[in-house]
Amino acid sequence: MALLPLPSHLEDKIFELKYTDETVSKIISYFPLSKSEIREILLILNDDSFVKFHSIFTDSITVDEWKNSKQQIKKKFKDELFDIDKIS
Repeated sequence: MALLPLPSHLEDKIFELKYTDETVSKIISYFPLSKSEIREILLILNDDSFVKFHSIFTDSITVDEWKNSKQQIKKKFKDELFDIDKIS
């Protein structure tokens, strides 16, 4: 299965890419992507009709906020996700 070749500045914001029959079927980001980021992904996908963009968090954050907090956000989310299995 060929992975979607995203530039690092976009890959960093993506939590998960879901595939169906080797085609991207859903893109899940940590926060909503900007219009320019979506356009860039659509160009890479070569599919202007792709609309399956989702985000884990609904808040919008600035590029600077993301740069300053992304490691903490990713770690906290990953830690909490893995701890879900431990809840009885």
